[in-house]
Amino acid sequence: MAVIEVFSAGCDACSEAVRTVRDVACPECRVEVVPVSTPAGNARAGGFGIARVPAVVVNGVLADCCRSGAPDRTHLAALIAAA
Repeated sequence: MAVIEVFSAGCDACSEAVRTVRDVACPECRVEVVPVSTPAGNARAGGFGIARVPAVVVNGVLADCCRSGAPDRTHLAALIAAA
């Protein structure tokens, strides 16, 4: 089972990222939305080096597509399937 964290500011792009992750996640996967507007969420994002949102972390690893661009459906699906 993969644990997938979607770091979000509640914006439209973030909402789309949450929908995408839920679409490609396995039935056993646990999807968590982490609001960066809270001190805990902001600190957690900082621990992964997240500088902008949306960003997706799968099993404690920041998705490569989120390091320099927006979450990519194909990349996320492959990452989740490999987890």
